[in-house]
Amino acid sequence: MKTFKCEEMMCEGCVSRIKKGLDEADIKNTVDLAAKTVTIDGGSDCEARAVEILDDLGFSAAAVL
Repeated sequence: MKTFKCEEMMCEGCVSRIKKGLDEADIKNTVDLAAKTVTIDGGSDCEARAVEILDDLGFSAAAVL
């Protein structure tokens, strides 16, 4: 499981776009608007694909250590 910070996430619309994109790719995820984070539950392949999807949607994904 890995968590990414997405500073551009501002509203429930952003959450919906992110969830839809990740769900369509069959990537298990949890999106937290208050913390502006996306947590990916999967291996490194899922994490890399999730970062690509977030980038395509216009969100930067910075790994949270």
